[in-house]
Amino acid sequence: MTAAIDDDLWSAIGDPTRRRMLDLLLTDGGGTATTLSEQLPVTRQAVAKHLGVLDRVGLVHVTPSGREMRYQVDDAQLARAVAQLAAVGATWDARLQRIKRLAEAIARAKDNKPT
Repeated sequence: MTAAIDDDLWSAIGDPTRRRMLDLLLTDGGGTATTLSEQLPVTRQAVAKHLGVLDRVGLVHVTPSGREMRYQVDDAQLARAVAQLAAVGATWDARLQRIKRLAEAIARAKDNKPT
């Protein structure tokens, strides 16, 4: 694999609410806990906790905006997550191809075996 896997990053992305929050932040170009809670079926406090997790793994960065904090997706960290996922996918594709070749070789050997 070309990219080391960051378990904390994938734990953060693994939560469906946090993935939806990332989608909203990307679509809207950023947002606050209040604006996100208006679009999600969770409280503002829950949104704030989820944003804290995303911030700790570097997926969002925070800037003060009046009395609230404004969150935006960190493009570099998101690209890192995409690269990690692509690396994992490529590794599994290679493993599955090896399994397929072995299964085909076994099937051919059975077909060619005299009865």
